[in-house]
This record gives sequence, structure tokens and C-alpha cells, in this order.
Amino acid sequence: MTVVLRTFLFAWQFLTAIPLSRSTHDAKPEELAASMSWYPFVGCLLGAVLVTADLFLGRVFSTQVTSMVLMLLLVVLTRGLHQDGLADMVDGLAGGRTTQARLAIMKDAHIGAIGATGLFVALGLRYAGLNAMPASEHLALLIGMPVVGRWAMVVGAFHVTSARSEGGLAQPFLSHLSWQHLSFATVTAGIALALLLGPWAALGCLLIGTVLVRLSTAWFQHMFGGVTGDLLGATNEVAEILFIVIVPVVFFR
Repeated sequence: MTVVLRTFLFAWQFLTAIPLSRSTHDAKPEELAASMSWYPFVGCLLGAVLVTADLFLGRVFSTQVTSMVLMLLLVVLTRGLHQDGLADMVDGLAGGRTTQARLAIMKDAHIGAIGATGLFVALGLRYAGLNAMPASEHLALLIGMPVVGRWAMVVGAFHVTSARSEGGLAQPFLSHLSWQHLSFATVTAGIALALLLGPWAALGCLLIGTVLVRLSTAWFQHMFGGVTGDLLGATNEVAEILFIVIVPVVFFR
């Protein structure tokens, strides 16, 4: 198996619940970092699934029901990985007064009341955004949303430290992610967004997204002492919600 195929496979297996290979592949830290190059492309494929589902569901169900099913479908396709990260982050912020306390709360497998509330609000905003999509822009928004979310994780993982001294899930990604990986991911996201939204809208999304994500990582450094896998998952969630809520207002009115 080629290096390119291996890294794509690692990205797909990590980000989705859809099996592409029955073989067990042990990834090296360098390969895990390189797999992040493919994150926006995986987002494109997830978006294509959403668009296909939207085409069929829209013929049978109301806009409200279709939006709810699409939202649940994306959660199922990604195993709720990013929603879990968002809930853990909210719990940590709400219950921890120190960096170590926040990290300890985030490591707890149980979701707290505040985390559940934050997750409910996030899902509600996502549903509202999906429900309000202009009929003519479903293709652009349903593909662009997962592309932007996964690209944001790559930006958030670049040149940052792990919040956990013992390493954690994010350590292999954080320690080996290079400019080349980030550049490939950004070019992929840029091409996809340019085709979907137009070049100027794509450039605006990438520039504003970069600023917001890097501000977030600076805030993570202050509040958590660095970045964790949960925080990257939360970054994906927030980026997707901002995209689906704000882009239609700015670019499609």
C-alpha cells in the first residue's frame, strides 16, 4: 500500500465510522500527522453523502424533518466524535478552576449537565442553520460545512503543544504536523470552497477561519495549557456551526 493511500485511509478511519479496509494498519506518528492533509477531502466525501441524502429525503419529507435527519446522519457518520469533544470542553470550562482540574474533568468519560446543555445548544444551532439553508445552495453548504470543520482542525493543530504531559490522543498529530501538511489541507479546502462558493468567498472563509481558529488555540493555551483531541473536536463543531449559520447570511442574500 502506498504512503498516500495509507495516510488517506488513516484519515478516513479516524474521522468516520465507515470502514474502507478490513486490514489492521498500525500508524506511525508521522503518518497520523500526514493523514491530517486529507481531512478537508474527507470532509468533501462526507458532504457528498449529505447532499445525496438531502436529494432523496427532500422528495419525501418536510424541510424540518430533512434537516433533523441530515444532522443526525452526520453525527452517526462521525461516531459523534466532535460532539463528544465539545461537550467535554464545556464541562471542563464550567467545572474546573485550574488548568489541571479542567483537563481532569475533560478526561472523565461521563458527560455533565453543563456539557449536555452546551451540546444541546450546538445541535440546535446546527439544526437552525440547516433548516434555514436557501434551497438553491444546499450543495454548497452541505459540502462546505464538513470541509471547513475538518480544515479548522488542521489549522488548530499546527505548531501548538499538547495540554497533557502524558501525551494523549492528539500528541502524534501535534508533534509531527508540518507546513506541507497544513498547506495541502488548505489548498484542498480552498479549491473545494472556490468551486462551491466562488473564489472571493472561499478566500474570505479561509482568512477569517484562520484568524478565529488561531485565536481559539491561543485561548486553549491559556485555559488548558495547550491543545487536546477534545479541543480539536470542539474546534470542528464550532467551525461547522459558524459556517452553516453565517455563510448563507453573508454570501447568499
